[in-house]
Amino acid sequence: MTASAAKLGTTIAAAVLAGVLTSTGVGSALAQAALTEDQILEALKPRITRSLTATPADRARADEEQRIIDDAVHQSQTRPLSPAQRDQVAAITKEKPKIDLEIYFDYKSAAISARAVPDLAALGKALKNPDLAGSVFMIAGHTDAKGSEQYNLSLSERRADAVKRYLIEKFGLAADALMSVGYGKEQLKDRANPYAAENRRVQVVNVGLKSAASK
Repeated sequence: MTASAAKLGTTIAAAVLAGVLTSTGVGSALAQAALTEDQILEALKPRITRSLTATPADRARADEEQRIIDDAVHQSQTRPLSPAQRDQVAAITKEKPKIDLEIYFDYKSAAISARAVPDLAALGKALKNPDLAGSVFMIAGHTDAKGSEQYNLSLSERRADAVKRYLIEKFGLAADALMSVGYGKEQLKDRANPYAAENRRVQVVNVGLKSAASK
C-alpha cells in the first residue's frame, strides 16, 4: 500500500468514526442522514386501537390521563412542569408514537444552530400535515450524563421550549398543540454509555387528540 493510499484510508476511517461520535438520536452512523418529512409523519401517525371491552375503569383512567396531559400542556406555556408532572407525562406517553431527532444547538446553549434548520423544517411540515390534525405533541429535551442534574434539566427545558417556539413562529402551529418538557439526563437512550451523543436528543411524541375541554 502506498503512503497516499494509507493516508486516504486513515481519513475515511476518521470520517466514519466522527459520524458515529456525532450521532444523536437515530441509533447508527448509517442512519444519520436528516430525517424527511414523510419519515417523521409516518412515525407520529396515531395508532388506531379499538376496544369493544372497555370498562368504566378503563374510561375513567383515560379521562384522568387526558386531564393530566391538558394540565401539562397549559402549564408548559408559562413554566416548566413539576417533577411529579414529568413522571406522570412520561408514564402516559411511554407507548405513544414518537421519534428522536438530531437538533443542533449552540454549545451549552438553547440557541438553535443554523445546522438544525433543515431538520426543523421537516418537523414543522410533518406536524402541519392533515394526517396529524387535532393532535397534541410533546417536545421533550434530553441530555447525556455530563454535568449536574439541575444543569442538564434546565438546559433540556430551555432547548425543548426553543424548538416549540420555533415551530409556533415559523410554521404557525398552535401553542396549545405543543407541550415542551425537559428530562435532562433522566431518560438516557443508551444507559450503558451515559456520555454517548445519542443521549442528546429532542424527542417528539404524539400524545393524542386535543380534548374538547382544552379547545
